[in-house]
Amino acid sequence: MSSEDVIQINQPEELSFEKCPESQEELKKREYIEQLLSNGNGQIELNTLKKLARSDYGLVSDDLRRKLWPLLAGVDVTALEPAPKLSDLQTHPEYNQVVLDVNRSLKRFPPGIPYEQRIALQDQLTVLILRVINKYPYLRYYQGYHDVAVTFLLVVGEEVAFAVMEELSTTHFCECMQETMDATQKRLMFIWPIVNFENATLFQFLQKSGVGTLFALPWYLTWFGHSLNSYKAVVRLYDYFLASPIYSPIFVTAAIILHRSEEILLEECDMAMIHCLLSKLPDDLPFENLLKKSSNLYEKYSLTVIEKEVEKLIKLEKQQRQREEKEAIDRRKRLARNSQSKGSYLLNHWLPQILTPKSFIVTTAFSILVGICAYYYKSQYMTTGIS
Repeated sequence: MSSEDVIQINQPEELSFEKCPESQEELKKREYIEQLLSNGNGQIELNTLKKLARSDYGLVSDDLRRKLWPLLAGVDVTALEPAPKLSDLQTHPEYNQVVLDVNRSLKRFPPGIPYEQRIALQDQLTVLILRVINKYPYLRYYQGYHDVAVTFLLVVGEEVAFAVMEELSTTHFCECMQETMDATQKRLMFIWPIVNFENATLFQFLQKSGVGTLFALPWYLTWFGHSLNSYKAVVRLYDYFLASPIYSPIFVTAAIILHRSEEILLEECDMAMIHCLLSKLPDDLPFENLLKKSSNLYEKYSLTVIEKEVEKLIKLEKQQRQREEKEAIDRRKRLARNSQSKGSYLLNHWLPQILTPKSFIVTTAFSILVGICAYYYKSQYMTTGIS
């Protein structure tokens, strides 16, 4: 990705690793999953596993995620490659940028871990990222990729995390890892038809505000891992996304916007204010309900229909830009004509008054006098030998 196409993502939220006691429902689900694993010799049939990951509370605990995330990602944990040393990857052209981003990701590590362990995790994260983009040269690293990688690193460990990121980078995140962000930015526009189908008033308000989709870019690029401040919420969403179709983050984004419709419509219809409001995710989002809503939206609206609506929006935006450009050109032409007319008026109005017959005679006489004086003084200088 060229420097012109790099999209800056702000500093991540402080991640809270606070552990909450399991509810009765979570306890029952965890015990049920453990029983399935026991009966299946450590395996769960894939469709059953996907239903478990998508339904309430997801996979419940990191102990279970450590076993089940690789299965959801299609990773064979018996055929893992050993990680190279960091020094073996330092010549990669993205090395400095990756290190810079990893060093900024301290807020995503558990608090209070020993310094040596934190440094080791940072090195592992750097190696993990560089291994993927080194193995697949057509994939371009983007800011925010490290937010995804660190989540898998913390849950499943370095070698499994690499295998998971390798798989996801060639599927779920492949579109985000192209030379430019054009495809990703177009994909984000898929949220608008969904919002329009569900709440036309909200859609019209957001379009009128000109807010665009930049507020949702970090959500899509990082599976919300960059923007949430609850570790429990992040891994719950990762359960859902690993078990769902590739573009599910788009539908979760639409579900969040629709959920906040009343709050949004109370705001002033101003681009900066709406962007600021939407960019900050509330701490109390009801994610279980939002994930159900997202699944319903995915079943309700086909990607083909949504894409056709997006093409219409792109066409309308292009026509609007053309109108604005034409209006700008017309304004410049009017200003130029007005300026020219003003100049012509001054010449036509004042010049005849200045050049009256009397003033013309005086000016001519004065010019002749100046010429005679100049000739006289030059003759005097030449007679004294001064040129």
